[in-house]
Amino acid sequence: MEADSTGGNMGDKADVEMSENPFEPYIESLRQQLEDQDPIFLIGVIVAFAVVVITCVFLKYFLTSKTVRSAVLLVGLCDSGKTLLFSRLLAGKFKRTQTSITDSSAPYKAKNDRGSTWTLIDLPGHDSLRSQYLEKFKSAARAIVFVVDSAIFQKEVRDVAEFLYILLTDNVISRNAPVLVVACNKQDITMAKSAKLIQQQLEKEMNTLRVTHSAALSSQDGSVGGSVYLGKKGKDFEFGQLPLKVEFLECSARGSKGEEGDADIESLEKSLAKL
Repeated sequence: MEADSTGGNMGDKADVEMSENPFEPYIESLRQQLEDQDPIFLIGVIVAFAVVVITCVFLKYFLTSKTVRSAVLLVGLCDSGKTLLFSRLLAGKFKRTQTSITDSSAPYKAKNDRGSTWTLIDLPGHDSLRSQYLEKFKSAARAIVFVVDSAIFQKEVRDVAEFLYILLTDNVISRNAPVLVVACNKQDITMAKSAKLIQQQLEKEMNTLRVTHSAALSSQDGSVGGSVYLGKKGKDFEFGQLPLKVEFLECSARGSKGEEGDADIESLEKSLAKL
């Protein structure tokens, strides 16, 4: 009886050991196979695994950043026609507007075969508000539509250039490099300036602004106070020097036929369709 009891205890002990580590035979077999392998082969496997992990991490970061920047910002000075342009792009209808004191946003479906949809955001143009709202939305910008009143551009050229200068020397915008579309609006008015002339005058004005701001630039790479150097050092400023794509185009949110007609914004819609 005592022998049976002893035998039973030993059997129970063996069962406990097996239950504690049921994978031990498999682990031992895997260890033996690894020891038998060529070290060069093992290094190759480890390197391949590391490449796969790094690729997955990169793709996740890349796809996430693309998803986040899905906004199209409408910016510009007061009365440049941003809000009417916002309405025309979304609904195609004329709508009487007033100076915005807050942002407005809505889904915008681009006119392309991909069926791309962006969030169109109209930002206030008043100088006391625009920086605040730009700060809020700039990280999400896939594109920025800078609306200019072509009819009174000559009077506003300095203010337009100053706002555009602040926009383009922003660290976040420079890093993300959203598409910049300068929409020369109100082309239905006889005295409206052409997109080419507006681009040329803005380049001259921003070159002057860059000189006046140069005293504040102290670091070797040209950055100071949260801004970046505009264009190339030693050369007159041109929009082609920027790290982002810039397009000047002409449009009219009101349209040549007035309130009852359609807007002349085909060039802008084509530009947004390429995003």
